Amino acid sequence: MLYKFKSKVTGDLIMLEPNGRRLLQIIGKESSSAQPDKGIVLPQQMPAAVNALEAAIAKEDADRQAAMAQAMAEGREAPKFEALGLRQRALPFIDMLRRCEQAGEPITWGV
Repeated sequence: MLYKFKSKVTGDLIMLEPNGRRLLQIIGKESSSAQPDKGIVLPQQMPAAVNALEAAIAKEDADRQAAMAQAMAEGREAPKFEALGLRQRALPFIDMLRRCEQAGEPITWGV
């Protein structure tokens, strides 16, 4: 399944289901059982969403650095991480959130 985030301000942003669902969970928009794959982010919710995503990115970066430091301290090989982390996957969505907030337009998906 794909998530297709839409707004009147930007082009559509399409993500694979696991990535889109993770971003929605981070910003507190987990799908409910009544409407599993539909939703909206209102302009007034966007600053908090951006902050939540930036905090999650910072945590992932710190966790990766800590894992590498621990491996080096123990003389082990550096851990392997996914080629694309949360930072790369979230930046287009963060940009969309910022542009839509500035224009006062919502972001929808699944509609």
